[in-house]
Amino acid sequence: MKYLIVGLGNIGEEYANTRHNIGFNIADTMAQKQGVSFKMERLAYYTEFRLKNKIVHLIKPTTYMNLSGKALFYWMNELKIPKEQILILVDEIALPFSKIKMKPSGSDGGHNGLKSIQFILNSTIYPRLRFGIGNNYERGKQVEYVLGKWNEAETKELPDLIDKSIQAIESFVLEGLERSMTKYN
Repeated sequence: MKYLIVGLGNIGEEYANTRHNIGFNIADTMAQKQGVSFKMERLAYYTEFRLKNKIVHLIKPTTYMNLSGKALFYWMNELKIPKEQILILVDEIALPFSKIKMKPSGSDGGHNGLKSIQFILNSTIYPRLRFGIGNNYERGKQVEYVLGKWNEAETKELPDLIDKSIQAIESFVLEGLERSMTKYN
């Protein structure tokens, strides 16, 4: 059984440790905990590892957020993984910071990475782990907030929240989406 975990983010030092790159951060921490390293492959940084008897393929698209679907489509087809065995890791302003929520489907919510994925898949039905970044910004400042660095209080909480997200991903792989949603939502 194979799974594809897709951490959304933007490549480049200017995007490192921003709210919009939490998908990359979760993927990086998961790879580190599994003792594997990413290498540059076609359209993404790629690595893989085993979780019990399952193979987990982990990517960070290098297409920038707005074209995330292009990388996802390539890797889904290359690895022959159905969309039910894919999990997208994405930042979510509609959730307060410190909350994560797994969903089997849903709208893009204005998120350009999800828009790209939904366009490529021609579907809103695919699993995702939404990582709450909150919406503590002034009117008209959403882009600056999302592309902004974590504040000091958030930075202190991030390691525990990333660990919780990794536990939810492992649960998705080992127990399925429904049980994981019950445990982690």
